[in-house]
Amino acid sequence: MNPTTFETDALAVLRRLVGDERATFHDGQFEAIAALVQDRRRALVVQRTGWGKSAVYFVATALLRAAGAGPTVIVSPLLALMRDQIAAATRAGVRAVTINTANPTEWGEVYAALEADQVDLLLVSPERLNNPTFRDRQLPQLAARCGLLVVDEAHCISDWGHDFRPDYRRIRDLLANLDPGVPVLATTATANARVVADVVEQLGVGGRDVLTVRGTLARASLRLGVLALPYEESRVAWLVAHLADFTGSGIIYTLTVAQAEDLAALLLRNGHEVAAYTGRTEPAEREELEARLRHNQVKALVATSALGMGFDKPDLGFVVHLGAPSSPVAYYQQVGRAGRAVESADVLLLPTPADRDVWHYFATASMPEERTAQAVLDALAEAGGPLSTGALETVVDLRRTRLELLLKVLDVDGAVTRVSGGWQTTGRPWAYDAERYARVAEARRREQRLMLDYEATDGCRMAFLQRTLDDPEPQPCGRCDRCTGVWYPVGVAETAVAAAREQLVRVGVDVSPRSLWPAGMARLDVPVSGRIAETEAAAPGRVLARFTDLGLGQRLRALLTGPDVPVPDWVLPYCFEVLREWPWEQRPVAVAAVPSLSRPQLVGSLAAELARRGRLFDLGSLALAPTAPAEEAAGNSAYRLRQVFDRFSVSAAQREWLAAASGPVLLVDDLVDSRWTITVAARVLRAAGAPSVLPFALAAVG
Repeated sequence: MNPTTFETDALAVLRRLVGDERATFHDGQFEAIAALVQDRRRALVVQRTGWGKSAVYFVATALLRAAGAGPTVIVSPLLALMRDQIAAATRAGVRAVTINTANPTEWGEVYAALEADQVDLLLVSPERLNNPTFRDRQLPQLAARCGLLVVDEAHCISDWGHDFRPDYRRIRDLLANLDPGVPVLATTATANARVVADVVEQLGVGGRDVLTVRGTLARASLRLGVLALPYEESRVAWLVAHLADFTGSGIIYTLTVAQAEDLAALLLRNGHEVAAYTGRTEPAEREELEARLRHNQVKALVATSALGMGFDKPDLGFVVHLGAPSSPVAYYQQVGRAGRAVESADVLLLPTPADRDVWHYFATASMPEERTAQAVLDALAEAGGPLSTGALETVVDLRRTRLELLLKVLDVDGAVTRVSGGWQTTGRPWAYDAERYARVAEARRREQRLMLDYEATDGCRMAFLQRTLDDPEPQPCGRCDRCTGVWYPVGVAETAVAAAREQLVRVGVDVSPRSLWPAGMARLDVPVSGRIAETEAAAPGRVLARFTDLGLGQRLRALLTGPDVPVPDWVLPYCFEVLREWPWEQRPVAVAAVPSLSRPQLVGSLAAELARRGRLFDLGSLALAPTAPAEEAAGNSAYRLRQVFDRFSVSAAQREWLAAASGPVLLVDDLVDSRWTITVAARVLRAAGAPSVLPFALAAVG
């Protein structure tokens, strides 16, 4: 195939893809396609969102398949991305299918189509690469027949990337097992020089040369701005007042699920057509919501980062953030959803004081500690067979999500492997790379500081983002609030703020009682198992709000993370409102306090005031066992239970009163997290004679 014919054929595929007979390649697109198809090279494409990275692999797939190559395999991170890519591939005449957690009933048909060579392009999630059945049965066949391997959102490969995922590191092993003649393409819109170097190193495993195609990351259509408002209610009031001012439809990003759900509900109550989209949203509902946004049937989706990489709506009119992502790179990736096929799109950031707490949590989530990693390896070695994640929770003090991340890290390091029935050790030596993790942690702290610098900069905001991404050509955009002045309203009417405050102060969140003890507690010398006996269990409880709630949740967060003080006057009316609306079967007759090592004044005074004003008997605080450990933060459920299991007891006087109690006891604490403190305290009170125990606290975590 001579160059002229090759380019003609490539251009024909491109025009089918975009549905435009006059379409031409963007700078760098044909260069990348030629490298893959003609030279069978490995290439990294770093280009801004909307440049057309997917066109490179769709056109390359069509040309390679026409030349007799096997199917293209795309490792893609999100279901939204997969759905959009399949639709685009169909337009280009490419037969595309996917294997992911949302379509297990279709896997048999997909495997049969692959076997019959009726698939041009297969999309898989990185998590599939370590599914035991897929890894052992399907992946070797795909590696042997693959005509092109594509790693989409390739910054996820890198420790230094803003969205690093341990599962992506398995791609290096896949690359090492590919036939040398199979071309490889990696794409991303969000990679600075450090990430580019790291990805190139991994693509070049085996000494392969890697072509890097990089263009400017400036987005001429975006008008950037930052609006700092003092209070949660003022930020929400601003959105209520001005959401309709934005052109078209868009996305409002929040940092937590609770914020997304609360904000969506409030905007709906105020007449805005919005919906929440989070990691809790079911796959079928996600697809419906994406379609509604794509067809402008909603003004906005109020979303977490679950709606991110790959969502394709070229005419998205705006992106607003209530709370800042943890780095300018992550921010650029999210705002890149807007303005891809329109001349102007608005991007506004409303930072919040709680942003740094959220950043800290996620920055450390995938960073293993040597002590806990070694404990997992020792337990697996001693077990002599697979252990489930649940069984490992009684061995290592980590929450389930962090334990799963640790296991993935150990897996890609070759120390453990996932098998039917759980995890087992490989027996290979493993050394904790403290220096590497320290470097990554410092890089993430530096990114957080850069995000604060972005908020405060007096220079062009787009140029700031370009410099952060090591763009070789940063230039003032002439559009942002620093280049041309503020383009958005900055004030909020006090009446609007008051209305938002009234709606945000939604008190009363249910606390479901624990019903089961964690499995394997005997390993931790805690003699409980199975279902919690009805005679020992707490009744359903209440808290005023969750830490992550907009409005009252943020005020309670400030109270409970500050110094220990007697209960403030402003808290009590909310408490009485919750108590008045509590649909208990019988009104409590007494109040008992959970003894607190960190906030004894707050908890003790709260319990006393509730007893005094409610005319209930004041039992005082439960006693702390003499050997009660300090309230250091335990990690997972099993270890939290062990930490508090023998902590509480009742005095002789309390026992005497409880033996004759005629109604429930209100059990008061400051904060509910794992629910094991209130479960164990309720068990002690029930054993002493309390007919029922109603847990009540100021706030809940999450």
